[in-house]
Amino acid sequence: MTTPRIDRPAHSGLRRQRAGVGAVLASAAAALMLTGCAGWEYQENICSSDEYPVLYVGSTGSACVSDGEEPTSGYARYPKGKVPQVVGDKWDVYWETHTLDKNGKIIDVPQAH
Repeated sequence: MTTPRIDRPAHSGLRRQRAGVGAVLASAAAALMLTGCAGWEYQENICSSDEYPVLYVGSTGSACVSDGEEPTSGYARYPKGKVPQVVGDKWDVYWETHTLDKNGKIIDVPQAH
């Protein structure tokens, strides 16, 4: 038994190529929608550009002070190199469990009673 030969038009390869390109584009669009814009993450600054963050001594409280001004009583500048810049960064998380004592020494946050 022989299998009959089916003659295909010359442009059928072009259709397959277009379908392949369409499938690739559809897959890329789906991947983009599923991942969101992972590289375009919004980060919130701790303070405005004309301010710097200060820590409430003995607690995890913080505030922002205008550049050129000193912190008010009860607040202190963060130690050099340990200043949080954006919400959730390494130092922002660190200062959730640490603070400064009245002598400026880094200590664990006192437990609430």
